[in-house]
Amino acid sequence: MIDAKSKLKILDPKIRENISKLMREIENNIDYLYELAITDEKTGLYNHKFFKTISEMELDKAKRGLEPLSLFMMDLDNFKKLNDTYGHLVGDDVLKRLAKILKKETRKYDLISRFGGEEFIIILPNTDVKRAKVVCNRLRIKVQNDKIMKKYGTTMSGGLTTYKKGDNIRKMQLRADKAVYLAKKLGKNRVEVIV
Repeated sequence: MIDAKSKLKILDPKIRENISKLMREIENNIDYLYELAITDEKTGLYNHKFFKTISEMELDKAKRGLEPLSLFMMDLDNFKKLNDTYGHLVGDDVLKRLAKILKKETRKYDLISRFGGEEFIIILPNTDVKRAKVVCNRLRIKVQNDKIMKKYGTTMSGGLTTYKKGDNIRKMQLRADKAVYLAKKLGKNRVEVIV
């Protein structure tokens, strides 16, 4: 049986060129569709569906004892007020700015995702809670000191947790979410830890 490359070689050069061009376009479209499927269109971060898939893989590593795993949830403080005062387009700009800060200040293999609205979640593979707290507070300070965030009085509150035996991603998210609420209750613009 003749393989695809051999079949292309025996075709007329013009037909072969057209088929090759179509194949490149198909590959480019597949790459584009893949990016659309895993990316939040507003921020360019991963979407929550992709987060769930990858976080399960990271959780499996933690369950096997291969590496520690921390999970950080954050919420922009006073975001509703920002939207009400300046409009949703400015709100979108603030979300995009936050995404840039998060991308710049985290490692390539940290998984950053928009969780919903003004909520974001980060999986920190190979990071124990002590190191994760340092990272999360650094993110909080970067947001607090960013000139665009300052302009609109935007800060972030965060909740941090780490994998413990018997956990699943949902349990970790619930603890991190409780920690976010605690951070808000204690005055906002802070990171709280619940393990």
